[in-house]
Amino acid sequence: MTDRAESIESAEQLATVWRAMVLDRDAGADVRDLPGIAVRWADCRFAFWNCVTLTEAGVEAGLLGQRLSQAADIMRAKRQPGFLWLFEDLLGDGARPALDAAAGRAGLQYAFPGTGMAGDLLPIPEPAHPDLTFVRVTTDEHLRAYADLNSRAYGFSLEDGRDGLDGSALWKSEVHAYLGLRGDVPVACAGAVEAEGRLFVALVATDPEWQRRGYGEAVTRKALYEGARATRLTRATLHATVAGAPMYPRIGFRPNSPIRFYALKG
Repeated sequence: MTDRAESIESAEQLATVWRAMVLDRDAGADVRDLPGIAVRWADCRFAFWNCVTLTEAGVEAGLLGQRLSQAADIMRAKRQPGFLWLFEDLLGDGARPALDAAAGRAGLQYAFPGTGMAGDLLPIPEPAHPDLTFVRVTTDEHLRAYADLNSRAYGFSLEDGRDGLDGSALWKSEVHAYLGLRGDVPVACAGAVEAEGRLFVALVATDPEWQRRGYGEAVTRKALYEGARATRLTRATLHATVAGAPMYPRIGFRPNSPIRFYALKG
């Protein structure tokens, strides 16, 4: 698969998976596919479920400005904050130098970076870690622990994280979501869900007190191992944060498009 094709795949995986995640959170959520823009907005307190992304490949500077302004207008109409996810490798050559200025004119500010990743890496060996036992998320108690780990790792309030996952049927059934337990304490989590012939890895997190011990990698491998065993899929995708990016190539993922996350200005 070419680099551009992998970047398109990465954006399409976001739109596909977030459709399911957002509608799971709220059946009346704003899920629309507009010309050049995908809206996946639950309007909940968990900001990752409030998403707009640009979907065209090769967009040039003039059209980019229009798309960014339209995306910002959509975001302003919402009650809760969220992010524009922008896959840099979808931009045309002339649009890249114009991106920061165009985003500023639209009323958007750069929030943080990410990276799309993918790999034909499955199946993988059954994982183990000497400190951890793995438990699949099947109960509301498990789901609450999963949400709280994400809140601690990504700097959300516990209430905001819980607003994204509490009561989810999807995360207790269709997502191969796992907690890594140290004794009886959840210290890391990861999920993998089937999406258009791939396993998409979502919401990987390690409690900040327990980072740099291999816990995140171990539980990610567990989610992938069990997801592949159930689905027989061989390709996996994900969107990595800066903190997680060094880990995934060890599993077999290869970076593709840089991602820029934008929020509305102040």
